[in-house]
Amino acid sequence: MRKATIYIILLAGSLFHSCKNEIVQYLPGGERNSKDWFEPSPYGMAHIPRGSYVIGPSDDEVKTAGEKSRRVSVESFWMDDTEITNNEYRQFVYWVRDSIARKLLGQTYPEYLNTENANGVPLDEPTINWREKIEWKDPDYRMAMNELYIPEEERLAFRTEVDSRKLIFEYYWVDYKQAASRKNSYNFETKKYDGNIVNIKGETLPISNRSDFLMREMVPVYPDTLCWIRDFTYTYNEPFTLKYFSHVAFDDYPIVGVTWKQARAFCYWRTKIQEEFSTRLNEAPAHDYRLPTETEWELAARGGLNNAIYPWGSYYTRTDKGCFVANFKPLRGNYVSDSPSTTIAMKTGQFDPNNYGLYDMAGNVAEWTSSAYYEAAYDVISDLNPEMEYDAKPDDPPVMKRKVIRGGSWKDISYFIRTSTRTFEYQDTAKSYVGFRCVRTSFKNDLHNR
Repeated sequence: MRKATIYIILLAGSLFHSCKNEIVQYLPGGERNSKDWFEPSPYGMAHIPRGSYVIGPSDDEVKTAGEKSRRVSVESFWMDDTEITNNEYRQFVYWVRDSIARKLLGQTYPEYLNTENANGVPLDEPTINWREKIEWKDPDYRMAMNELYIPEEERLAFRTEVDSRKLIFEYYWVDYKQAASRKNSYNFETKKYDGNIVNIKGETLPISNRSDFLMREMVPVYPDTLCWIRDFTYTYNEPFTLKYFSHVAFDDYPIVGVTWKQARAFCYWRTKIQEEFSTRLNEAPAHDYRLPTETEWELAARGGLNNAIYPWGSYYTRTDKGCFVANFKPLRGNYVSDSPSTTIAMKTGQFDPNNYGLYDMAGNVAEWTSSAYYEAAYDVISDLNPEMEYDAKPDDPPVMKRKVIRGGSWKDISYFIRTSTRTFEYQDTAKSYVGFRCVRTSFKNDLHNR
């Protein structure tokens, strides 16, 4: 009532001062040409309703030092119903490759760059013209893109191939954690920032203006295909090194060999593509894609069965017919005991989903989360949307580069595929058994959307 009274007073004031001029309404509740906004279901994602559960070791687990159980609550969000596949991640790699190729071609062929916008107004900096097709086999084009290919002295059998080391994705993100620090706040009396900021290189610099909170990332995007050999010394995994990511037979298999930073870069790229598509449809872009927090991941994996050990709600890893219900290391490594249900990373969505419609929340490949791994994290995190995030710098000790991974993988025993089990990998490492999936914050918390 008080707020309505204020609106009436302000509106009366605008009427008094405007005389016969047109009234411009600046207050909430003004004219709206559009209908009520609603959130469409994102393709390939399942909605995870807000929920509360007890995080921490299960009742039958031995609690180690620093581990405790506590109740947490998490708001609703969208989550990919499967892990990101080779096919999906390959689109990201191809986009980076093609953007670099068009920039190189634009130096010789101007049609690959836009120098004006749709209204014919000159642009400060040229943008990529995605409508122009690249003739990869044309020798003249190849000459213009020579910088993108492997140098002649490094080529095998004289084959001209794109140098995967040069596929680097550049993007910017705002460090809201440092921007929100009170010591870094803008001083209205001195009209400047008084604090210091730590950039992604780990350098401490004085804040000159708000653009210093903008972090520039340069991320090589091609997955580490050699991880198949590196992870297992006395194993013949060369076929997976050669074909797992590149061959179409593995299109629907989960992407592996990506670091935490590569997974985060993919999320940013996916948001960028979504925003461009939404702009063409005159729709307001939704929340950004990102990696799930540790607590979001566990809420989703439980599927509403808060007391269940596994995502499928049972205390066992087999059906009543003796078949395994996830891809993990069975027994003492007898991978053929339930062939072909248990094997090295398999196609996504081969087992039944949990109650939220999510596949492979246990086994197949473990998954990156956004959360930093800290043994006593449950002692200090908030009970609402808990998260412990830290973007480790290059010179930080390894213990600060640990990120929580969840779900277990094809190489893990049943303990690691439990919904409550947490472990870690280092953010700058790529493993043949770790992938990821994206989430997006949901608007479906309000009464209108229930």
